[in-house]
Amino acid sequence: MGKGRLVILGGGESGVGTALLGKAKGYDVFVSDKGKIKEKYKDVLLNNEIEFEDEQHTESKILNADVVMKSPGIPDKVALVKQIREVGIPIVSEIEFASKFTEATLIGITGSNGKTTTATLTHHLLKQELNVGLAGNIGDSFAKQILEKNHDNYVLEISSFQLDDIKVFKPKIAILTNITPDHLDRYDNKFENYIASKFRITENQTKDDYFIYDADDEVITDWLSKHQIQSKKLPFSLTKEIEQGAYYKNKKITITIDNNQIIMPTENLALEGKHNVKNAMAASTVAHLLKIRKQTIRESLENFQGVEHRLEHVLKINKVQYINDSKATNVNATYFALESMDAPTVWIVGGVDKGNDYKELFPFVNEKVKAIICLGVDNEKLFDAFGSMVDVIVETQYMSEAVKIAYKIAKAGDNVLLSPACASFDLFENYEDRGRQFKNAVRNL
Repeated sequence: MGKGRLVILGGGESGVGTALLGKAKGYDVFVSDKGKIKEKYKDVLLNNEIEFEDEQHTESKILNADVVMKSPGIPDKVALVKQIREVGIPIVSEIEFASKFTEATLIGITGSNGKTTTATLTHHLLKQELNVGLAGNIGDSFAKQILEKNHDNYVLEISSFQLDDIKVFKPKIAILTNITPDHLDRYDNKFENYIASKFRITENQTKDDYFIYDADDEVITDWLSKHQIQSKKLPFSLTKEIEQGAYYKNKKITITIDNNQIIMPTENLALEGKHNVKNAMAASTVAHLLKIRKQTIRESLENFQGVEHRLEHVLKINKVQYINDSKATNVNATYFALESMDAPTVWIVGGVDKGNDYKELFPFVNEKVKAIICLGVDNEKLFDAFGSMVDVIVETQYMSEAVKIAYKIAKAGDNVLLSPACASFDLFENYEDRGRQFKNAVRNL
């Protein structure tokens, strides 16, 4: 019966899901969290008689593990993680552990930006005709769904941190949306380490698997020109015609796989912006691969409502549109947001800067942004970057005040955009908390 001892570091969604699956599969399970485990997760562990501790790590109960599942939020440089590696205990991520217990078709999606939208959209296209779960960095944990739902297919949003701890994990279809410098603090500030981490999504693929990627992304195409991968490549592009894969031309998406071609008009795409045409190409390529009907793909693209906190239209007040893009936690995401603005914009920006370079935003700020509201503990870098470009630049540490200032500045026909380009942890619990506070402040105007 016994599979050995499974120790789980981190008692969040992925940790508790893994604990449930591990217990069901015969492991002796122990969950350890250095912080406080949320009540809802404690209840699950107690009800399932799974041993756990929080606000501490007891080494004697951890270093006797046969396998450790580490939450993606815990960096490798933590002393305990180093110790586990030194004594030779394998460390895996949730997707690695869980994937061994399913025969389902796995669609793995990674990238610096666009992965949540692409994953949610892919799931939306597939669920009309297939039994499919959505998991990974999103929604209910993958491990828990394998235990409870047993779907035939899974769309997985996967971060580079989860890919760092895979050994045999292999998606049938892998998608790489793009690569821009992000999280470099976790990769010794070396961009090439982060790039290699993203490409691990392909490392166990064979010639029977597929790799869908952005052919316009120079970082991706440069890496592919120097490294062999086994899977079949299906690129997508806005700028060039693609023989096998997808491209966009004359407001149509053309997807070709082997000798099977479909052409989709994009006039009625629910999502706006060039980056969303790319997300649509990636998701539609998966749907076409998995034999979803063209009509279903088209209708689903036209009725997809997008993702919360991603260019989410909140309200129009006095002819001013308030837009919540709290999920823009890096410069590249904010680039897409500003690119898609079609009116003078009051921009709310700031938070924990991950070594951001704001230069690529300058043309949009000059052209579209009429005022900047800095919402962070330390806004000096934003003042240095943008102070000379706009007439109004102010700072605050309260979302309610940021929204009130924006309300005073904005005129009929303007946009007010929350697109922080930074992490949220200086003033908020996470980007969801930041987005919800923004929406509540707008509704209270």
